[in-house]
Order: sequence, then C-alpha cells, then structure tokens
Amino acid sequence: MKNPEAKQGTILGGALLVAGTTIGGGMLALPVLTSPGGFFPSLLIYLICWLFMTLTGLLFLELSLHMEDGVNIVTMAERTLGRYGKIAAWGLYLFLFYCLTLAYIVGCGDILNTLLQDRFPHFLGPMLFLALSAPFLYAGPWLVGKLNYYLMGALGLCFVLFVFIGLPAVETANLAHHDWSLSLLALPIAFISFAYQGIIPTLTTYLRHDKKKLVASIWLGSLIPLITYILWQGLILGIIPFHGPDGLQEALKEGRNAVYPLKNHLDIPHIFVLGQCFAFFALLTSFFGVTLGLMDFLADGLQIKKTPLGKIFLTGLICIPPFFIAILYPDIFLQALDVAGGYGSALLLGLLPILMAGVWRYKHLKSKPLVKGGYAVLVLLALFVLFEVFLEIHKLFS
Repeated sequence: MKNPEAKQGTILGGALLVAGTTIGGGMLALPVLTSPGGFFPSLLIYLICWLFMTLTGLLFLELSLHMEDGVNIVTMAERTLGRYGKIAAWGLYLFLFYCLTLAYIVGCGDILNTLLQDRFPHFLGPMLFLALSAPFLYAGPWLVGKLNYYLMGALGLCFVLFVFIGLPAVETANLAHHDWSLSLLALPIAFISFAYQGIIPTLTTYLRHDKKKLVASIWLGSLIPLITYILWQGLILGIIPFHGPDGLQEALKEGRNAVYPLKNHLDIPHIFVLGQCFAFFALLTSFFGVTLGLMDFLADGLQIKKTPLGKIFLTGLICIPPFFIAILYPDIFLQALDVAGGYGSALLLGLLPILMAGVWRYKHLKSKPLVKGGYAVLVLLALFVLFEVFLEIHKLFS
C-alpha cells in the first residue's frame, strides 16, 4: 500500500500549514499586550517582525533544502555550529516549543471548560482537548494538512463574522491612542505571533524539497497572518477603549485574552460563543503546527524511528509533560507566551538560523542563498535580535 505521506503537497496546503502554525495564541494576546503602545505603533512592530521572521524562515529553508528528510534544527545546528550549537539548539527548542504547547493546551482546555460551563473539574478541559487532538498528531503532517483546510476554513469564517459584526462598533477615537515609548514592549509577543519556523523541516518533506513551492508557501503563509493581525488589531482596539473598567488596560492586568472584554462592548447574543470558537480554532491550528515540528525534532534528536510504537512514544512525550503543568498552573497562558517570545523565539528562531546560515554559506561558497544581501543583512538581523533580548532583560529587572 502506498504511503500517503509520500505524496507531494500543494503550495496552498503548505501556506495553510505555515499560516495555521503562525495564527495561534498570539492572536488572542496581541491586542491586549500591544494596547499600551496603541494601534499605529503596533502596526509598525507587526511589519518589522513579519519581515524579520519571514527572512529567518527562508534562512532555515536554505539549510533544510540541503538536508535529508527527518533532519531537524538540532542536526542542522550540529552540522553548522558543532557540538555547542547542538546543545544550544536542544535547550532553546525544548524551552520554546514546550512553552508554546503548554500555552495552547491551557488555552484550549479553558475554552472547553467554559463551553461546559465549568461544571466539571478543571483538568477535564485539557484532558478532553488532548484526547481529541493527539490522534491527529500521531497520524502526522499528511492528515493534519488535510484537516487544516477545514480548520482554517472555520477559523476564517469565524474571523469574517467577527469583522462583520464588530466593524460598525469601531470608534476611530479609540484608535488614536498611542504611546511610542511603550510600543517596544510588544516585541516579544510579536516575535512569537509570527513564529512558524519549527515546521519548516516538516514543510520541506511535505513539498518534497521543491524550492519554488516552499518559498511561495512561506511568503504566502506568512502574509496571511500579517493581514489577519492588522484587521484583528483594528477591530479590537477600535471597539474596546484602553482605559475604563472594561478596557484593555484592565484585561492586561487580569491576564485576559482579547475575546473576554469584547463581550462587554458588543450587546449581541452569542458573540462570546463565537469568540470562543474563533479562539479555539486559532489555538488548535497553531498547536498542530508546533507539535508536528516538535515531533520531528524529538525523533531526530533522540533517534526514534516513526514506527507505530515510536510515534505513540513521541506523542506521549509531547503531550504528557505540559498537561501536568497545565493542571498545576491553569493561569499560565499569557506568561508562557511572553517568555516563549522574548527569549525562546528570539534566540532559536531568530539568532540561531542567522548564525547557521552564515557558517553554511562560508563553508559552501557555491550555495545559492534564498535571502539576498550577503553577510551585511545577516549582521543587521542579528543586531535586531540582540536588541529585542536586551529589552526583555531590561523589562525583567525594571
């Protein structure tokens, strides 16, 4: 019987995997965490981070195209940066992707508990979510790629309904609020909100190393979240004022996502249920992208073959540890995303591909880079990452 994963995917399928990985918990946190800076400053941050993360994704692709199927970031780091690069990749990857997996399990679990009207023990939500999603994770990228068409369709439908319902309620006066000095505080969440690079090795296998299709999938797949985030940002910040008892400032203090304060400003039946459905699909698509990348990483790093027994072990290794942390710390959603973006995403998905690409180009002078501009562009990208990490450390001690 022919293995379905041997089929070549499509540009649209690849783009939806990228977009589905990108659009996740960050979308629910972005309007709240960027609200102190205001609408227009946040747009500039979005554009900068989108371009940066797209370029570092292409740097990852430069390396992935020269690797065999199943090779992930840890092996890439070892082949380019040596033993210490491998150790750094291991630590940063596990830190980042387990933080993200934890955030998505907590977020989806909370949504399911809310839909069940909190009638059952808190652990039932995360447990039910994993029971529904783990079989698809076990099945692999081919089935998830098929499922993603429907998930992204449902996500898009919920988003369009939100825009249709909310647009008449937007007040331009709310969008005028701005504070450029606070806008840089949004860099960590913007970093993680445009992150998708962990799925590139999986994407390379899905599209059978077809460079043109891969490049097109990355540009298209990353552009979809940028447009979506801008519309979503304008909608939320236009409807909900920053100040006030039900404003975004209060949601920030309480650690709430963007959906919760929305229900207090739109007197429309079932708007909260629609918001929860939207949040669930956003988290679920990103959960699959993150965990598929983590599965490839663990299989590569631990040298576990993807036999049926091997995939059961890998699925348990991905899901069980964050499940128990989600039970112990049920309010960790925003904190996990902020830390993941400020350190894990910046260093692993920002600085590491820059260093690896630089070394690879030096060792293979005849290789054709996907990101033009030579070493000058790599240096500029690296300086931007270091600037973001400096801001995050400064925020920690201020």
